Amino acid sequence: MQREEFVQQLWLDYIHQHPDVGGLRLWPVEAPAEYLAILTLNHGPWAMEALLPTLVRYGYRPHQRYAMADRGLLATLFTAPDDGAWVLLAELQLGTLSRQPRERLQQLVGNADPREARSQALLCHGRPWPMPDWDTYLALQQAHPLAGWLSVMGPRMHHAGFDCQRLGHDIVTLDGQLRQAGLAGSSDRHHGLFPVSPLLDYRFYATSSRRLAFAEGDEHRVGLGGLALVQKQVSANQERAAELLLPHHTRCELS
Repeated sequence: MQREEFVQQLWLDYIHQHPDVGGLRLWPVEAPAEYLAILTLNHGPWAMEALLPTLVRYGYRPHQRYAMADRGLLATLFTAPDDGAWVLLAELQLGTLSRQPRERLQQLVGNADPREARSQALLCHGRPWPMPDWDTYLALQQAHPLAGWLSVMGPRMHHAGFDCQRLGHDIVTLDGQLRQAGLAGSSDRHHGLFPVSPLLDYRFYATSSRRLAFAEGDEHRVGLGGLALVQKQVSANQERAAELLLPHHTRCELS
């Protein structure tokens, strides 16, 4: 698989999960996202260190690492080899969960199909383990919302972020258009996958919840992620918006 195919597979999987994003026509279809936020967990072939060689083979390069202890996340920002979307890979640390939910999630992940663990498309083909039952999902969701999300979604893209400047409109205009399209944005910088730097104007749009069939056959509606808009507050600097995305105090040294 080449990088273009990898990005295409990521995007197709994403809009399949978020059809209200796939149906938007507010900017050109070919307009690149500023960043793709992917959520995984520090377990087996889905751990960040295990995924790193694959991303490097696709041409991505680690640029900055972040630690968010209050979220139980480590994250690495990868630059793209061209003007395309950067990748922000966030890894949930299982050790931050209390014992019972951690063991439930580890048991679930341990039932993954071994063939999935050897696939080059680890992040593109959805949940590699069986669907949990509703009680397990609720317990994980209560312990940590991202643990619940991972249990039903598996390691994959959580949301795409678009830079308003690159789309040619300001965030107020695009926010209004998205509201008209039925997506209500939140400016809460902790609403979404990770906290967002005050250097960016930011809106997160949770997409419509979807009805999922759980292990015992019962169906329930679950929120699955969304879409983000970002806009640099200081237009004179030359950094990509993705470089300014996470708060400076969360940065770590790259080893």
